[in-house]
Amino acid sequence: MILIENGMVIDPANGITKQASVLIKHGKIAKILENIEEMSAIDANSCDRINALGCIVAPGLVDVHVHFRDPGFTYKEDIETGAKAALQGGFTSVVLMANTNPVVDNTETLTYVLEKGSKTNLKIYSCATVTKGMAGTELTDMKSLISKGAVGFTDDGRPIMDAALMESALRRAAALKVPVSLHEENPTCIQNNGVNAGKVAEYYGIGGSPREAEISMIARDLQIALDTGAILNIQHISTKEGVALVREAKKKAAELGLHNIHAEATPHHFSLTQDAVLQYGTLAKMNPPLREEADRRAVIEGLKDGTIDIIATDHAPHSAEEKAKPITEAPSGIIGLETALALGITNLVDTNQLPIETLIERMSTAPARLYGLFAGTLSEGAPADVVIFDAGASWTVEAFASKSSNSPFVGQTLKGKVCYTIVDGKVVFTNRALCSASCHKLS
Repeated sequence: MILIENGMVIDPANGITKQASVLIKHGKIAKILENIEEMSAIDANSCDRINALGCIVAPGLVDVHVHFRDPGFTYKEDIETGAKAALQGGFTSVVLMANTNPVVDNTETLTYVLEKGSKTNLKIYSCATVTKGMAGTELTDMKSLISKGAVGFTDDGRPIMDAALMESALRRAAALKVPVSLHEENPTCIQNNGVNAGKVAEYYGIGGSPREAEISMIARDLQIALDTGAILNIQHISTKEGVALVREAKKKAAELGLHNIHAEATPHHFSLTQDAVLQYGTLAKMNPPLREEADRRAVIEGLKDGTIDIIATDHAPHSAEEKAKPITEAPSGIIGLETALALGITNLVDTNQLPIETLIERMSTAPARLYGLFAGTLSEGAPADVVIFDAGASWTVEAFASKSSNSPFVGQTLKGKVCYTIVDGKVVFTNRALCSASCHKLS
């Protein structure tokens, strides 16, 4: 048994924010203890005790958009190192994207990923691809892939250009009641991806990626989702117009009695603008690109009003050699698992944009709900997947558990440090050095 004492317990799934203790027994949440009488009934000496005074105790974080590059690109990341990075960031569950080599368009590759993931301390789930080979021409055998453990579908990294094929995919997914997550960038609009078309692209003498590339695809696919009733997740939204389209589509869905429209924001899109590319070069190159301040503000407003219901990292490791290439040749993407919570606290909570309860809900409860995972809650009987963090602890971004270090946040001082990550009642990560002196293991 583990007894987490004296922490500020925040469980958005049950509307709980209060000073309390959490009892973990047999790998599950046994009870949230609120008063002396309840505590006195517990033999504390029979428990491993963690004094969480000064810390927040919350459901383990859930990231539904990560790339562990395994199989095929394990020099960037593999399932083991990706798991370590996730646990260090307070994540207890992740959903892998399918753009590996080979891609996860078949049950053999899916089984490899899930079996390898099961050997880590992290709960690892995976999407399969929507189309075979991510070629955008033929649908995968969705029913078979779901039966073998896929939790949803995505061709993340590539948009699906054929509207009729997209509609067919969403109809199949609707029948299976599983989500489809889409990377929305029309390549016919883009001259050089990874940098916003505008002043920064002009600085580099390249065409860049215009906002219309995202807007047009979002508009098309939201309408198809409304027509089919499929569960649709718009990934890593970056434009103010895209946010507005999702907001309107959610209203229309509600009028139809549907709650099938979802959207993600990444920490880099609510923290940075295109100006970061001038400062950090390829370390701030990503798809979709960082855009203007008005877009960043719109993403935050979307998180505030629930238009954007999920924060996901799009953890995208690349080697230092790859990122050292010229702006037009370096791959897009940054790592994010180890900085996500701190960026949320620093740039959303401490700036009074979001209450801490909403941040946790967007990073735990809502993403778990999208994929139907038994996570994101401290309900009695739920798996004891817990993060304990000090929201006031400052730290400087330096070394990573990830194989890669491609992040524009290196060297920055952020607030909010994970002290403990617990999965199924087992402490799988601890780092008390940068947390409150009050938060420590008693026995």
